Amino acid sequence: MLLCLAAIGGRLLAQVPMIASSGGVVRLQNTDLAVLEAGEARKDLPCTVTPEEKAFLGFDLRFHAGYDVSVPLRELAGSENLLTILFRVAPKSDLADQHYFLQRIRVPNVAEDAKGDAFLQGAFDIGEGDYQVDWLIRDRAERVCSSSWQLEASLPTRDKQMALSISPHAIEAMRPEQFHEEAPVQRSSSDSGLNIKLLVNFAPQKATASSLRPLDTMALVSILRQLSREPKIGKFSLVAFNLNEQKVVYRQADTDRINFQDLGESLNSLNPGTVRLAQLADKHSDTQFLANLITTETSRGDKRPDALVFAGPKAMLDANVPEDHLRQVGELGFPVFYMNYILNPQATPWRDAIGNAVKFFKGQEFTISRPRDLWYAVTEMVSRIVKTRNQKEVAAVQPK
Repeated sequence: MLLCLAAIGGRLLAQVPMIASSGGVVRLQNTDLAVLEAGEARKDLPCTVTPEEKAFLGFDLRFHAGYDVSVPLRELAGSENLLTILFRVAPKSDLADQHYFLQRIRVPNVAEDAKGDAFLQGAFDIGEGDYQVDWLIRDRAERVCSSSWQLEASLPTRDKQMALSISPHAIEAMRPEQFHEEAPVQRSSSDSGLNIKLLVNFAPQKATASSLRPLDTMALVSILRQLSREPKIGKFSLVAFNLNEQKVVYRQADTDRINFQDLGESLNSLNPGTVRLAQLADKHSDTQFLANLITTETSRGDKRPDALVFAGPKAMLDANVPEDHLRQVGELGFPVFYMNYILNPQATPWRDAIGNAVKFFKGQEFTISRPRDLWYAVTEMVSRIVKTRNQKEVAAVQPK
């Protein structure tokens, strides 16, 4: 039997950072502080702690670290219990810079003859560097299980030029909500800033999936965040759609910031895996939807964008958008890009329907399967857009 316990007042994976009181001192129980300072393993409350000794870099360009904990259910038998997890993280370069995290977990009634384990997890974010972690869990009877470990977060040598979204030696709580708002960005003026149109296919990696999982949206939201943090971009137009459902989910036009909260709420309307009767009647209705979307979004508005960017997982349709239809769209007059998010590109090495349309417009496709792919693609794309616009401006002022 495996029992997954729920945290009080929040998600299980996310710990709550303890805020220092006046004077900058975090108030702890003396017994808890003594356990953390000792740095020794204790098993008054039997548990098994499996820490991650090397943090991993997410698509959000932040290092994520954490641990797994299992407690035998027989140790939690009886009336309702309360588990308290307390740990601190400090960079090894400055052990006095301690960050404390607290989590309380309510345990339901557990039978005396219960077998198996209760399973807990925790996570937090860090910047590049080496860290010391001191950790404990305590039950209502004041029994303690404790552990300490060291943690490393480092980029490979070839990726050192990547600009991460968390500073070296920084320690922060993990953000459980993907669609939180971005911090303000100091952008170029509206006259000099780039104007980008984004068409994002929010669909599962597997077309037959019955739900849009956080794993599916993580990279796509991270693509939008990387672009939204680019100071050279002054204006965004965003169209979020789902090619499987043939539905435009969200639209935001000509704005200096992407509204992630509204986007997240709109995505709740999606029902991956469902098929409408009209789609069954026309097996190429998805191709027609994509064709109409391209036509509409390349001609919408008086002001032409500086670039059109598609993003999404592989869209393997039965038929590609016909070239005759794409010819009718005409010369776009701006570069086109496709950020194709696929975790295992070797499994589907063929160009998809969106990729074929982008190729027709002489656009550039990027395969996004690792965080470094995302960083490189955004850097290369912005550089090319700036270069293209500069060439246009020079050509416009030259005598004919």
